[in-house]
Amino acid sequence: MRASRLLSLLLLLQNRGRMSAARLATELGVTSRTIYRDVEALAAAGVPIYAEPGPTGGYQLMDGYRTRLTGLTADEAESLFLTGMPQPAAELGLGAQVAAAELKLMAALPTPYREASLRIRQRFHLDAPDWYREPDAVPHLLAAAEALWQDRVIEVRYRRWAPRPGEVTRRLQPLGLVLKAGIWYLVAAGPRTYRVSSIVELRPLPETFTRPDDFDLATFWQGNVERYEQADTAEAAVIRLSPAGLAALPGIIGPKAARQAQNNCQPPDAYGWQQTTIPMESVPHAAAMLLRLGPDVQVLAPEPLVAQLTATVRAMARLYPG
Repeated sequence: MRASRLLSLLLLLQNRGRMSAARLATELGVTSRTIYRDVEALAAAGVPIYAEPGPTGGYQLMDGYRTRLTGLTADEAESLFLTGMPQPAAELGLGAQVAAAELKLMAALPTPYREASLRIRQRFHLDAPDWYREPDAVPHLLAAAEALWQDRVIEVRYRRWAPRPGEVTRRLQPLGLVLKAGIWYLVAAGPRTYRVSSIVELRPLPETFTRPDDFDLATFWQGNVERYEQADTAEAAVIRLSPAGLAALPGIIGPKAARQAQNNCQPPDAYGWQQTTIPMESVPHAAAMLLRLGPDVQVLAPEPLVAQLTATVRAMARLYPG
């Protein structure tokens, strides 16, 4: 561990120039006293490192010195795909590898490209979750990722909402993990998709499996998204909408899903209300979404969604008697 930290310290100084002991300690997750010892070790090994005193001082390398010790480990190379997503990388247990890989990559770049990459990093940032939405709790994500790396079969206890709500047990062969709008999904052989936050329990099994050669995660996911957005799924809600509810639907479920719902609308009744279907990710998600339409929507099916909305509306009515 110390050798890795010494290399990281050296690369930090090479990439960023002068840095104080306090800043180096923060970057490397150690104390300033440890930084003092590490600097002494580097100097003893012949690295031309020196200290500038004063409030703006710190450690820096002699002008023109560059290390070539920038080889990436296998874990660091794999983690490069996540360098733009620090939170997902941390959730997958790859936060440290991402930081180390990024540092080594920066050190290997010529100065003009290194400066350009710093400008990009300062100007662009990816924030996947939607507004006012915290990421799902995914306590089993790391175990799922480890099984995925090892092509290992897993047994999961999974909380589902359709066709019948409840918990089911499944043996899965994990083929991929997808982060969509801040939500993690596990793709398993079948192929089938499971929301990671709905996994109640996960147990790796001794046996492994052979990953299909012809499976492409990106291609499968694109098709899965298209099927979902076209409501070509068993998990759909049957609803009635007033003219105002129909007009407001794009802002609730998104323009693409709203167009599909509008195309599926039955003729309006005497009051102008129309019946249609919308895709339903889960009962809680659909309930929260449809409540935003207030009295301009009536849910007809499935029964668990009707029951949850009924209970919610009654509880709200008790808060506002009159």
